[in-house]
Amino acid sequence: MTDTPFDFDKVTDRRGGDSYKWEVASEAHALPMWVADMDFPTAPCIRRALEKRVEHGIFGYVSVPNAFYEATINWFARRHGLHMERQWMLYTSGVVPALSAIIKALTRTGDKVLALTPAYNCFFSSIRNNGCTLESSPLVRHGDSFFIDFDDFERRAALPEVKIFLLCNPHNPVGRVWTADELRRLGDICLRNGVFVISDEIHCELTMPGYTYTPYASLGPAYLLHSATCTSPSKAFNTAGLQIANILIADGMVRQAVDKAININEVCDVNPFGVAALVAAYNEGEPWLNALRNYLFANYTYLSDFFSQQLPQFPVTKLEATYLVWVDVSALGQDSPTVCRELRQKEQLWLNDGRMYGTDAPYVRINIACPRSVLADGLNRLARAWGRAT
Repeated sequence: MTDTPFDFDKVTDRRGGDSYKWEVASEAHALPMWVADMDFPTAPCIRRALEKRVEHGIFGYVSVPNAFYEATINWFARRHGLHMERQWMLYTSGVVPALSAIIKALTRTGDKVLALTPAYNCFFSSIRNNGCTLESSPLVRHGDSFFIDFDDFERRAALPEVKIFLLCNPHNPVGRVWTADELRRLGDICLRNGVFVISDEIHCELTMPGYTYTPYASLGPAYLLHSATCTSPSKAFNTAGLQIANILIADGMVRQAVDKAININEVCDVNPFGVAALVAAYNEGEPWLNALRNYLFANYTYLSDFFSQQLPQFPVTKLEATYLVWVDVSALGQDSPTVCRELRQKEQLWLNDGRMYGTDAPYVRINIACPRSVLADGLNRLARAWGRAT
């Protein structure tokens, strides 16, 4: 049970609320532990801000206020030591539209975009939809974690067709918090080869105890000037449906090109609820976020202990950040799409299969951002399904 004023143990029925995560999993007893949103109500301060905005009663086009920029700048300075200037910031409707707009602005058809794989699946669509192709540098597993093969990365970054490195910091789906040294080494390779860095930092608030997120742009002036950083409160505060994100670009010419691409892609307008939510989250949401992080770590510990005791044949990747656990299911002798399909058929449990993240290795991704009783239900379903199969 929680010992904070925020009750993360309470189960909220999300059926009938037009939740993609829950409505797609339409079976009566289905348990979706896949799509990366949380089964917790957002912070009370955000709910109050939205209620106040609703009371106003008019929801026309929004003029993004000074408070929006000030809240973002102060939050990242206070929590992460990242200095931002207001003129460096562009707002848009989400991190994925941001990624797509930056790729559009900085590449031509046929160029390559480098990424560490497995990677967030929308990286692939953003690359493909802008006429580019993926250049994959596979992460290497050692023990219970994943690491960068820097020799492979440098060889690929040196290819003349590679114009952009698409970084996930922290990394989804393997849950790594890249260290400052790792980021600097990646950045130095990109600087030497004229590769621009786009850093998706949407999971930056969701680090586990003992790990510190380093903003890529905070590494120094050269890294800042040759990069774009995409952020949003949506993952940390469970507000993805409100559709708000920021892009940090210090180079004025790059920023102008990206601003043009945002307008070409028609993602230049944001909704007033997203603006209100961001301001409330960054100005008042820190106590709730800190309590959430403690709860997520307790959930991860609970899952790890469960696997160790009941499903030891399925190695759990160490989770340094996010609420998305990466599990090796090779003991089942099946590919990951088959594993997930059979889980849905046998136990009505929905997980993400590893293949959608660009790996043929048999992994599944489990979303643990749910009340402890729901997590226990999901793990018991796994034990029934996988305990019989091995």
